[in-house]
Amino acid sequence: MKLSEIKQEILSLKNPGKIAIYKNFHKTSFGSYAEGEEFLGLTAPQIRKIAEKYNHLDFSSIKVLLESNVHEEKYVAAEILACKYSSGNQDEKERVVKFYLKNAKNLSGWDLVDTTASQILGRWLLDKDREVLYKLAGSDNLWERRISIISTYAFIKNQDFADALKISEILIHDKHDLIHKAVGWMLREVGKKNQNTLNYFLKKHYKIMPRTMLRYSIEKFPQKARREYLKGII
Repeated sequence: MKLSEIKQEILSLKNPGKIAIYKNFHKTSFGSYAEGEEFLGLTAPQIRKIAEKYNHLDFSSIKVLLESNVHEEKYVAAEILACKYSSGNQDEKERVVKFYLKNAKNLSGWDLVDTTASQILGRWLLDKDREVLYKLAGSDNLWERRISIISTYAFIKNQDFADALKISEILIHDKHDLIHKAVGWMLREVGKKNQNTLNYFLKKHYKIMPRTMLRYSIEKFPQKARREYLKGII
């Protein structure tokens, strides 16, 4: 299985009509997090299909893809990691997790993080010590911080909210909108499982939460409650 074969297959699916849209989604303007990144316009289903086909790719080749300047090559690498974790035995899962943490900074895209953090790291930590998430939450790297909160989705699905709330508190003053959105999203998921838990968190923090974070977290609230939170009259 050659790396060149994967790259060629990805390139063969290039869709110029979607490139401008994807560049806008990922903020490629000067000074933005995806400045200079190349996009080919592949869809997520196309990415997943390629990843499933090449899910036996070795870690050294996956690392090469993750370090690529082509977004879809990185995305395929992320999906391959998710495939490897899902299908692997315990030892294989552990190897994926170790590689994932070592290369977390190269998961440079919100879609790369969102397709892997919960599915790999979150699931791995369901029955393990979670200190690594707090180290990631304190990182200077945007993607590691996003991984820290998105990983908690696996816990939330299992009615375990403590780490999601603690990491949300750590990230509540973060300056990046991709963190605001991620924290708000996870808080919203907490609310879907337990409205009282989310209400308690919001009443404590909503006045200092970034507006985007607050909007995401209360998205499923009744209109009246949303309006009160946004006006600060709860």
